[in-house]
Amino acid sequence: MQRFCLDYFASRESFQRAPVLPIHTVNALLNIRLEGRPGACFNSLMSNTSLIEVRRAKPSDAPAIAATHDDAWRAAYQGIIPGAELERLINRRGPDWWDSAIRKGSRVALLAFGNTTAGYANYGRNRARSLYYDGEIYELYLRPEFQGLGFGRKLFAAARRDLTQSGLQSLVVWALSDNESAVEFYRSLGGRAVARSSERFGTKVLDKVAYAWNGNGKE
Repeated sequence: MQRFCLDYFASRESFQRAPVLPIHTVNALLNIRLEGRPGACFNSLMSNTSLIEVRRAKPSDAPAIAATHDDAWRAAYQGIIPGAELERLINRRGPDWWDSAIRKGSRVALLAFGNTTAGYANYGRNRARSLYYDGEIYELYLRPEFQGLGFGRKLFAAARRDLTQSGLQSLVVWALSDNESAVEFYRSLGGRAVARSSERFGTKVLDKVAYAWNGNGKE
């Protein structure tokens, strides 16, 4: 289990966007930060706050991951992917689909905030033969209420670390060009645009871009 610190929270407003934290915990954590201890961890206030955990998903997590997928996709792609096609894509990835994928050995990392599944990442070997990168993050999504709090960076780092430990040193991820939040996120992590392609969603063709990270620490 990995328990992460709160040094990525920048302000009281950032804390208050996470309604699962009681206000006295918000104030205590912020005060610790302002007192010059930005590395204050959840462990120091374990009695009244929740833990962030990134771990490999289990079959029993399938319903929570499916629900997270539904919420995240609707928030990310409404108005980008045509409505009927978006619902079709969401509906095909229900609990049974995730249960089967996990049992077959797909790498799915789950980010839990207390007892709540806040996000997930699905990753493995690079699928595009035209790109020379070793690994690929196929999906990385957070529930809308957990976005903008640094959780995505933690999930990305965990997936990348797992790939690296398996010998997959370099990494690529695809994002729809119209998904501005995803594009900004991968750019902020140092991803370089290395390829472009397109994908059809029903009657609509959308552009997508690949962002890559090298395995030598130089992006």
